[in-house]
Amino acid sequence: MPWRPPSSDRFYRLIVCTGLFLRWALQLDIRAEGLEHLPGAPPPAGPSRQVPPGGAVFAVTHFSYLDFAVLELLLWNRSRAQLRFLVHQGAADHWLAGPAISASGQVVVGYNDRSDAYGTAVAKLRAGEYLAVFPEAGVSRSFTVRECRTGAVRMAAEAGVPVIPVAVWGAHRILTRGHGFSLRRSWQAPIQVRVGVPIVYPPDVDVDAATKKLRTTLQTGIDRCIAGFPLQPGPGAWWMPAHLGGSAPTDAERQLLDVADAAAGRRRAPRPK
Repeated sequence: MPWRPPSSDRFYRLIVCTGLFLRWALQLDIRAEGLEHLPGAPPPAGPSRQVPPGGAVFAVTHFSYLDFAVLELLLWNRSRAQLRFLVHQGAADHWLAGPAISASGQVVVGYNDRSDAYGTAVAKLRAGEYLAVFPEAGVSRSFTVRECRTGAVRMAAEAGVPVIPVAVWGAHRILTRGHGFSLRRSWQAPIQVRVGVPIVYPPDVDVDAATKKLRTTLQTGIDRCIAGFPLQPGPGAWWMPAHLGGSAPTDAERQLLDVADAAAGRRRAPRPK
């Protein structure tokens, strides 16, 4: 089991500064729409940290291992607010990632019992913190939005905070499942982000129907990102979805791969309803 240091604001700022440096070093071209939907005012001049009041759940698409960092940097630049993520126990048990996850105050979801993580997340939201989740619960190899779990809607409704949908397109060209880091692809790589209108759910919301609608909203955001993406893909580009002429797995093929992963123990089983 890795060393688990206590949560530290100083360490969090170190992580953010590292991300800002890497963005500068690689000259990443992050283009964002809908920043007015992010909570908080633009940060003041100087190093002072401002934490806006009120919590929110950020529902983020998951095509890349870097999607979290893109949103984290946008929110930090906007309001100097810290963003917590729900992360799986497998990542928290990693010898290197585990201490960083603990020191940055992330919420860890256990292998089997997830009730503690859910309660912790709702408490943080009620306390005015910002929490990000990947409703797809795994990287989508089809580069279309996978079936979403209901956690984002349930937490937001129980805590009385909005869900803010965030679509990220282009980060998967830098690092994703089956495609490792490439300096050539990363240098000045464009990343398109679409922040959607915050969604407020009543306590008695139909979570299944709302989650299906959230999936549609996230896919619409991805479609808008693709429409405005500055790179023109070549025929059969691996980073484009099949329905747009890319060579990524179709949605049906992706579902079969997900089933195979679950059978091999590489993906968590769906939460019982």
